[in-house]
Amino acid sequence: MSTAPRLTALDALHRSLGATMTDFAGWDMPLRYASERDEHNAVRTRAGLFDLSHMGEITVTGSEAAAFLNFALVGNIGTVAVGRARYTMICAEDGGILDDLIVYRLGDDEYMVVANAGNAQIVLDALTARADGFDAAVRDDRDAYALLAVQGPESPAILASVTDADLDGLKYYAGLPGTVAGVPALIARTGYTGEDGFELFVAPEHAEQLWKALTEAGASHGLIPCGLSCRDTLRLEAGMPLYGHELTTELTPFDAGLGRVVKFEKEGDFVGREALTAAAERAETAPPRKLVGLIAEGRRVPRAGFSVVAGGEIIGEVTSGAPSPTLGKPIAIAYVDAAHATPGTTGVGVDIRGSHEPYEVVALPFYKRQK
Repeated sequence: MSTAPRLTALDALHRSLGATMTDFAGWDMPLRYASERDEHNAVRTRAGLFDLSHMGEITVTGSEAAAFLNFALVGNIGTVAVGRARYTMICAEDGGILDDLIVYRLGDDEYMVVANAGNAQIVLDALTARADGFDAAVRDDRDAYALLAVQGPESPAILASVTDADLDGLKYYAGLPGTVAGVPALIARTGYTGEDGFELFVAPEHAEQLWKALTEAGASHGLIPCGLSCRDTLRLEAGMPLYGHELTTELTPFDAGLGRVVKFEKEGDFVGREALTAAAERAETAPPRKLVGLIAEGRRVPRAGFSVVAGGEIIGEVTSGAPSPTLGKPIAIAYVDAAHATPGTTGVGVDIRGSHEPYEVVALPFYKRQK
């Protein structure tokens, strides 16, 4: 039997705005409101407002919370200061990536782990199982939060007009409790667009009030509501991985070119250490396929799963592809053999329905904002 998708606290508001809705990871989410290109460009040049309430929040508390997270995850969570956040991963015993995560340290003995929507239950189950023997409690807080994001160069000015929190002192990958438009919130300077911006964790009953206040505050700054479609093209231009595309259980962090998130130097054992040590050694001696950017010379758009070719041979696979509003050309992220991964490599193409379309190999990201 099919299960009806879950609704965010802003569902009725999205529909009143004429959003095109889609089932995403078991949630009914706004795909776009009008033009995804306009929404994309608004975030790049002004600001966009997103509902990200499908993300999975898991709270970890206890005197051994840091030690537990160091065991359960590949990063060194014990070195995260209160009020800061860290990008990390949770891996299986064989080193395969179960999910990529952001971990916020809310207090001395309190952390919030934010998982991708489609993996939230997997992460919750893994953390719960791995907590055995630690003085640490794992709590499913997915229903305790709605998550709104304001992204784009105008986002600091917009948010500053509705909060007295010290945004100037809030660094990238930091979070602090505050009040936004009269609503208690965890204000985090994080995002998935390649732009400056903020993510606001609030109680679901406050979500609509906050959305309307931000919409009003952002009107003179060109802020518009944005859906998941432009979020995908924004993260693609910024070279940010998406679970299920660039990251899977078949890949270790080293296969994904993200071995830097694995901290072997931390104290004690952690799940996957042995397999990841071997993966790191393999990456040194026999480099795996590398993640690269591809820019089309023509107009045909590559999609995930399409083969990357050179000299009539398959040398890789596209993991994500779309038209780039910023570059004005189709782009893709792909895993390719190391021999063809150097930026500027010629003779590389993508097999699009039997036609080998020429592509330029470039370093990621495609787009990097001016600081």
